[in-house]
Amino acid sequence: MPLSAPDSDPSVKARLENYPLWRALVERRSRRFGMGMRVPGGPLAYQSRFPSRPLSEEEEGALAFAACGITGYALADLCYERGKGGNMIGGLVGRTVASGDALQSVAMAVINDSATYFLRRPQDMTAKEVEEAIGLAKEGAVVELYRRARVKLADRRCTPPVEPVYNLNMNEWSAAAQGSTYFLPINDLTPMYINGLLDILNETTGVYILDERAGFRPAGLARFARSKGGHLDDDPRKGRVATIELVERLVTEFVTLEQGMMIQNLGLAAQGLGLGGFPNFANHEFGWFEALGFRMGRMPASQYLGAGRLISLAMKLTGKDSQVPYPLGLERDCQVLLKASCPPYYESMTAAVRSVVETKFGASGVFRGSPLSSAWQSPTTVREMVPPISEAAIEATAAYCEYVWQRYGRFPAYLAPFRTAIGYQATHLDAEFYDRFYRPEALAETQREDFRRTTSQRATDCADS
Repeated sequence: MPLSAPDSDPSVKARLENYPLWRALVERRSRRFGMGMRVPGGPLAYQSRFPSRPLSEEEEGALAFAACGITGYALADLCYERGKGGNMIGGLVGRTVASGDALQSVAMAVINDSATYFLRRPQDMTAKEVEEAIGLAKEGAVVELYRRARVKLADRRCTPPVEPVYNLNMNEWSAAAQGSTYFLPINDLTPMYINGLLDILNETTGVYILDERAGFRPAGLARFARSKGGHLDDDPRKGRVATIELVERLVTEFVTLEQGMMIQNLGLAAQGLGLGGFPNFANHEFGWFEALGFRMGRMPASQYLGAGRLISLAMKLTGKDSQVPYPLGLERDCQVLLKASCPPYYESMTAAVRSVVETKFGASGVFRGSPLSSAWQSPTTVREMVPPISEAAIEATAAYCEYVWQRYGRFPAYLAPFRTAIGYQATHLDAEFYDRFYRPEALAETQREDFRRTTSQRATDCADS
């Protein structure tokens, strides 16, 4: 199609504000082929005749905000009567996506050709920084928000190998393409895990957890069993007996749902901006974490998998008990950006549990700190009536967590503390590829406008040089 310069170059904010949500829902597609890219073979073999062009800082900032921007205070409209679960809330700040217990359990890395960044979450900021971020969000100041939130991890594109099993065959041709920006959600599992335990191991819910890989023996909770005079219901007929695997699967699924909302928001925002983009495989146990420079732990595969003694011995004798790396935290310039709620960041699992309680009900906690920023008209009145977590629930949670740590040498028992599942790669599309192989409706007008704007800008740049 002939290229022509657009009549105007609307700002990113205007592009998003003027794009109806309904259209974004209808027209959103996974569009992969960006400027400068090449499909090496097959019926869609094609080489772009344009050089790659990176996203602008404003475009990256808008996408980052869509994925995880701070927008205001969580309403936390729950029943705070004792035993009704309101005190399960772990934060009072809201982002563009919902978060279980308002914990903001998913972090984000942003990766382009020239740099790799970590985006700070509400809990990584001071109260003043959060207030300022909320004000900037109302103004639509996406670049300033982006600059304030990000911490540079490297002056380059950090990425794991692109071949399987780090990647899927279907994505190998496009992975880490020059000019693209990659958004990588990172699930932070342990705070959610401990916070959930504090609720299900209390006197009201009274769940009793068994270790299915140890003959279904109590997972450190024997002395808390109701049959022994405790508060946890160990009668399987009552339906409150669970296993470690079940509890950890629920935590993982809950946090991953938050990640899915981020990916959807990225897709809708990319559509509104006229960019290409697509979700893709990032589900590798340690590849991304090693690439990003996480602090890693290591243990024999037999221990990592929770194998029994005989299987572990057989793996050792046959030379198959290789070391498995797993992420523990992210640190830069003596600053801890992410840390698992377990050793080595805490001296014990009991200390980790107490720390989670402290973030909620300590002197500077969510429900006890002063001043308390929130959506409530009378926050002091509300917080004074929020009941603290019972000591019985804290002790049971600590006993369970200590059991998992002592038996499996890590926490959680089945997964690493951090996990990646899916990422989102955004780029400026090459409209000529789609015109060559697809019907006209494959691209929405926003993508065609972006292509005209981008190629027009390139022509201007070439003329100026």
